[in-house]
Amino acid sequence: MKKDITIPEVENVFLAAVQEWSDDFMEKVWYAYLVNDSDFNLDSVMVVSKAFGTIDGEMKKTSILRHAFVEVPAVSVVKIEMIEKSLLVLNNEFIVTFFIGNTLYDKKFIFKSNLINENNTEEVPILFVEGIMVK
Repeated sequence: MKKDITIPEVENVFLAAVQEWSDDFMEKVWYAYLVNDSDFNLDSVMVVSKAFGTIDGEMKKTSILRHAFVEVPAVSVVKIEMIEKSLLVLNNEFIVTFFIGNTLYDKKFIFKSNLINENNTEEVPILFVEGIMVK
């Protein structure tokens, strides 16, 4: 039975952390984006996020956040959430599940601890701004 199950590979869909100015906080903050750089619309998109890791030898983890998007059009981006600066020292995990046609796709993206900082940026496709990408 297990040999009959095929798990499709997620291609051209990734996450990016981009720093933007926030009038609420009066400083630059990091936001997580879902980038669809494929030729297909992503339907019924579900994003589950959490952060976990150790700070001063003590295990820390955040609550789980869930986000749903009816559709993410081909070659587009959608803002998921702000990444609080105290969480940058933790692993920030995003599990993305979506449909293309009748096929279900699922992928886990992890921004490793301390990866999100201005020294690791590169240009993010579609957004054309500097950011951190995980594929």
